[in-house]
Amino acid sequence: MEQENKNGQQETQQEIKKKKSWLFWIRGGLFTEDFIIKQSKLLFLIFCLILLFISNRYYCSKKVSEMDRLQKELVDLKYEQVFLTKRLTAISRQSQIEELLRKKEIELTKGNTTIYQIRK
Repeated sequence: MEQENKNGQQETQQEIKKKKSWLFWIRGGLFTEDFIIKQSKLLFLIFCLILLFISNRYYCSKKVSEMDRLQKELVDLKYEQVFLTKRLTAISRQSQIEELLRKKEIELTKGNTTIYQIRK
């Protein structure tokens, strides 16, 4: 009986030594363990969730960078709109129009009649 216990202990010690050796890991001995085989569905689910979280993080960071780019573009367009409005206002002043007509030698004069606005 004692000899069987000693043999059983020696076998378990040999198994532990095998598990600690690097050849055991390289040959894929870890995947033949009962625990890994029984929990394979759970491990697959965890792996899928990890992939889902990584892809979601990538998608969100891509959308945030796109939002930042569009925000900068919006600010640039607002500044351009303000600049063009100012320029248009400056060009359409009556004094500027008269000066442009003189430069291009176009003979136009102001009307003597008053301007009427038609309202409903």
